[in-house]
Amino acid sequence: MKVILTLDDRFGMLFNRRRQSRDRILIDRLTDLVGSRRLLMNRYTAGLFTKGLPEGSEVREDFLYAAGPDDFCFVENAALASFADDVDEVYVFFWNRLYPADKRLDLDLTGWTMTPLDEFSGASHSRITLVRYTRPAPEAESNLT
Repeated sequence: MKVILTLDDRFGMLFNRRRQSRDRILIDRLTDLVGSRRLLMNRYTAGLFTKGLPEGSEVREDFLYAAGPDDFCFVENAALASFADDVDEVYVFFWNRLYPADKRLDLDLTGWTMTPLDEFSGASHSRITLVRYTRPAPEAESNLT
């Protein structure tokens, strides 16, 4: 699966059970990123889409369990560590700020390849940075005989 996150500079996700921030231009960029592919999220996250959900979106509380390998999951308030083996790509919209956070990303991205994709001005933030993390390729098994 492919995961989409919005994080502060210390990988903070939530403060006091609320999102740290929101930005309507970021939501437009996220929608463009996903395109016509399936986007899954929970009801909490669906509230960000004030103009309506993108075509092909699904709102369900068990969205991480329902995701297939080519699906996108927009995660704001769910733990990801137990799904680590299922995640191949992580797209992070960084706020480029430090916010108070009491919930941080629990998926270890150590060893993943980070690729900057875009930087843009949002409606509420002068600079939002989109990066992609890709899982390292598994090492080829050697056929020693």
